[in-house]
Amino acid sequence: MTCPVQAAAAKHGSAPALLFEGRTWTWAEADREVAAVVETLRDRGVRAGSRVRLQSGNDPAMAWTFFACGRLGAAFMPINARLTPAEVARLPVVESGDEDVLAALFTSGTTGIPKSIELTHANFDAMAAANALRLGGEASQRWLGTLPLFHIGGLATLYRCAVYGASIALEARFDAARACEALDEGVTHASFVPTMLERVLEVRGAKPFRGMRAVLIGGGPMTTATLRRARAAGLPVVQTYGLTEACSQVTTEVLEAADGTTAGPAMPGIEVRIAEPDASGVGEIEVSGPTIAKGLGPWLRTKDLGRLDDQGRLTIFARRMDLILTGGENVYPAEVEAALKEHPSIRDVAVAPRADREWGQVPVAVVVAGDVDDASLTAWARERLASFKVPRAWLRVESVPRNATGKIDRLQLRAIVDAS
Repeated sequence: MTCPVQAAAAKHGSAPALLFEGRTWTWAEADREVAAVVETLRDRGVRAGSRVRLQSGNDPAMAWTFFACGRLGAAFMPINARLTPAEVARLPVVESGDEDVLAALFTSGTTGIPKSIELTHANFDAMAAANALRLGGEASQRWLGTLPLFHIGGLATLYRCAVYGASIALEARFDAARACEALDEGVTHASFVPTMLERVLEVRGAKPFRGMRAVLIGGGPMTTATLRRARAAGLPVVQTYGLTEACSQVTTEVLEAADGTTAGPAMPGIEVRIAEPDASGVGEIEVSGPTIAKGLGPWLRTKDLGRLDDQGRLTIFARRMDLILTGGENVYPAEVEAALKEHPSIRDVAVAPRADREWGQVPVAVVVAGDVDDASLTAWARERLASFKVPRAWLRVESVPRNATGKIDRLQLRAIVDAS
């Protein structure tokens, strides 16, 4: 199979490819590392159509294994490093498949039942091409690799760096102080969820960053205050929306026109439409294009709710499963969360439904907050939200449950609300 590492080695052999814990591999060295893993996998019986499971956190060996599987025509199946042996045992067993599948990623969404999403070489190539058209595909780019390689965000970053001949500063895990150091050491691009960005800004203080070209923000709403702080700190942030089934990015703001109010228009080559919109234009987001996973096209039903404006820019409201129906009204958790995050005492917040005998469901806020009482929070929310959107209860926690990529873990969140 065509390997982007091999191509990068031929064109950019002496250029840096991967940086990790003080060591740098050139593309020529990366090519040799991948070739060595290919031989190891062959010795273990891996062939075209095989499935290779690997449970690991971020490290170079995981990167080499991903590309080695691609050379062999095998499918790379990374497993979340946080899963217990019992959880790993519950993952579905997927038999040998087509050799055009490059990665088969486990995802459970809101159901909690794992499923395997099959992404092909063509899906990854289309993703890299679309990203280059939107954000540039220069070999001079250096991406900060803090997103896990067992998720599509991490793998997509790794793959497009190989396609561009760019470099990735891989981190074993996200650490705000270390991220600040990396942004000062030649990193030009990064992908964060809002909480990661907020921690970087807190650690950084007043000193601005220099040389950053783009910072992708996904996985949840970003407050206007955070947007202003980021830009003042020299971080050109662009909001994005994506999912595993679409090989990462579906929409991303255009850098020159980014204002943080939407997740931007569809990526080049991708189509987005809203199915069965309500009176306000909100409906289920559907996606079509060459990045859609095997067997899920031509139109992928995302189960996410959103709205397109007259410029084709997408605003995300909620997963359909997370929609709160209260007295016949729709409440979108993301909308309420975005408003509540503007409160100066709220450090983090997530909103979930609680069953109610009169209204069917009511919104409940799970918050990490300073010295402020519930009555004050309710009064503040009523000034900014329609009455049916105001949380009926405020549950205090030390931290909002989040998954390995920093997104809100809606299953754990509902368990907190149900137990209250």
